[in-house]
Amino acid sequence: MATVARKQDLPPPGGYQKIPYARVPAKTFFSGWSMLAGFAGITAASLYVYFITYKGIKQNEIESRSARLALFPLLLAERDREYLKQLRKNREEERELMKNVDGWKVGTLFGEPIYKTQKEDKLVEPTFHEYYVHADHKSFAQRAHIKLWS
Repeated sequence: MATVARKQDLPPPGGYQKIPYARVPAKTFFSGWSMLAGFAGITAASLYVYFITYKGIKQNEIESRSARLALFPLLLAERDREYLKQLRKNREEERELMKNVDGWKVGTLFGEPIYKTQKEDKLVEPTFHEYYVHADHKSFAQRAHIKLWS
């Protein structure tokens, strides 16, 4: 068995370098006064751009709100008108379906008023299912599962 000569790890000739432990200050690119002046300049420019933009947004918001307020009564009236038209369609459909039934009076159950405590000239709003009783199922399902986002 041959022995292999191993070389020991020793320091380089002349020894290791000295360990630097003295404080090394950071490079200064700007002085304190120039940084304050830059901050003030950027802030002033940003505020100028912000207020120009905000003024335009505020004008659009005021115009949109005015349009919404002007149209709201019209939209309510159209909604009510469409509601009453559908009630009339439901009544006419009931009249057409039950025309061959003896003793059937529209809006009653075999001549007996459904709502005994109500006057005849007062509108009794139907339930959701009664409102869509003569509509196709697709219309009913779309309206029943609508999500209202404000």
